[in-house]
Amino acid sequence: MVDLNICDRLFALRDEAYGDFTAKLVPNIPRERIIGVRTPALRSLAKELSGTAEASAFLAALPHGYLEENHLHGFLIERIRDYGACIEALDAFLPCVDNWATCDCIGPACFKKNHARLVADVRRWLDSEQLYTKRFAIRMLMNHFLDEDFRPEYPDWVAVIQSEEYYLRMMQAWYFATALAKQYEAALPYLEEKRLEPWTHNKAIQKAVESYRVSDGQKAYLKTLKIREKREG
Repeated sequence: MVDLNICDRLFALRDEAYGDFTAKLVPNIPRERIIGVRTPALRSLAKELSGTAEASAFLAALPHGYLEENHLHGFLIERIRDYGACIEALDAFLPCVDNWATCDCIGPACFKKNHARLVADVRRWLDSEQLYTKRFAIRMLMNHFLDEDFRPEYPDWVAVIQSEEYYLRMMQAWYFATALAKQYEAALPYLEEKRLEPWTHNKAIQKAVESYRVSDGQKAYLKTLKIREKREG
């Protein structure tokens, strides 16, 4: 059997129609950088390669050229069991992430049992100048620290971020919508006191109102908190 390298293997899984579909979801990535490989196939390949010398060489070969190479890279990082090694791999990779889809596909399994260590890394990533490093940090704060390990200061970490970047503001909104579902009393003052930028404020309310985890009474009240944004002209 011919030994194909990782890029060749990705092209062997190519689905042109799916590539066209993906290009519409990540408009900042040129179509020629999208192979068109479905997520289950990428995860299956990551499982097969995990722990091999080929995977180690691939993880060290940054930056990648194709979107699916980046996705695969993220899926390989997810499978690193040692927390320190996982963080080291993320610190090398996150500055290379250039789209929301790659950013949002990464969810390391080792994070679940390492919250005490993770929160310090989240805080560090939030201070990054890199758009998608910040977005990843907010998503980790949302995924891991809105339940039993929630602390009242965590929403502050997200609220103080000032940015005109759509994909960062959207993640801020997503965070607060989820916080309203899980930590309603703690999250509500950020909207009542209008501590978020108006677009983010309204988007958080929209997403919360769409959530089945927010009660009808809470939804009705949240709708009264919407900010009427000024229109130009």
